[in-house]
Amino acid sequence: MATQRTQRQNSSAPVPPIFRAVASSTRPLYQLLKSINFTHKVHVEITENGIRFATDHARVMQGVAHWNKNLFTTYLTNLPEPEHRPSSSASDSESDPEPPSTTFQISLPALLETLQIFGAADAASRQAKSDVDPYRSNLRNYRSDAFSNQALGMAGTCSLSYAAEGDPLSIVLEESGVNTTCNLTTYVPEIPEDIPFDIENLSFKIITQARWLLDALAELAPASPEKLTITASKKEPYLRLTSSGGPLGSSSVDFAKGRDLLETFVVNTRGGKVWSNTFKFDILKSASEAMKIASKVSLRGDSQGVLSMQFMVEIEGGSLSFLDFRFVPYAISEAEEGSDDGSEAEEGEGEVGQDGEMDLDGE
Repeated sequence: MATQRTQRQNSSAPVPPIFRAVASSTRPLYQLLKSINFTHKVHVEITENGIRFATDHARVMQGVAHWNKNLFTTYLTNLPEPEHRPSSSASDSESDPEPPSTTFQISLPALLETLQIFGAADAASRQAKSDVDPYRSNLRNYRSDAFSNQALGMAGTCSLSYAAEGDPLSIVLEESGVNTTCNLTTYVPEIPEDIPFDIENLSFKIITQARWLLDALAELAPASPEKLTITASKKEPYLRLTSSGGPLGSSSVDFAKGRDLLETFVVNTRGGKVWSNTFKFDILKSASEAMKIASKVSLRGDSQGVLSMQFMVEIEGGSLSFLDFRFVPYAISEAEEGSDDGSEAEEGEGEVGQDGEMDLDGE
């Protein structure tokens, strides 16, 4: 009888949730997610070190935001162990096991709206300023005023929990004694493949201030261009952004070489060729939110023409977070590929990506 009673008590014990976290403010969470808000659904991966959000647009643009565990005052996980897959070789069996994680998809607009329930007035004010000039990089225009929730110390707390696979993501917001609970439906994850980027074979790498890249796009935007060509060269112009396809013709912005403007400048191409590829202007414009909140940006291009933008965001309290974007260029015809000017860079020399403090281990 004693054994049966003990088993009944153990079976009725509550099962801890897969994930539970508490944040003292939703502001950094909202800002990071808003930077990749260009699709309806976002792929979510919860790990022991934080949460990874990935969005994809037509396989030509990818955005990744990270909520590091340092953004939370409490971060607890009870992740299921990864399924064991039989290895086909001895080398596979000796490789490190995959870290535990859980994945699902969720509506990104619904999640952003939930995080801004108590700050809706502040968000509307910032959006109105952004609509007037969406490329303005003057951060003072996006700071809260003296009567905002942030300035009055009314940020409140945010609790997130994910009980089990298939359950909704529960978000509890508390502010001035008022609790709001939102349960967001989760969907079966459609794991998107990352856009291929050859980090071991970089053609160029440039680190500069994010606001200067935003200002460059602001100079080119009034012409309503359809395309943006990015050119990196060992010779002048070292970095050039050229807009084209608009009703008002083409224009360009050049970046001078120097540590006061380009903190890191490395171009590895053979035969004096330049790295030059053309992208759709609107997809690059989608990264403007990241340019507004980031302090630095690392621009990298591989030999296939894929462009990587990594943004370093300074969070209140001294911690850092990163936003990662990848862009696929327009296809180059054989005639254009064989021309002398605007040709695609050949295979890069050296290991350019290993000295960059902003690299996210190839992500």
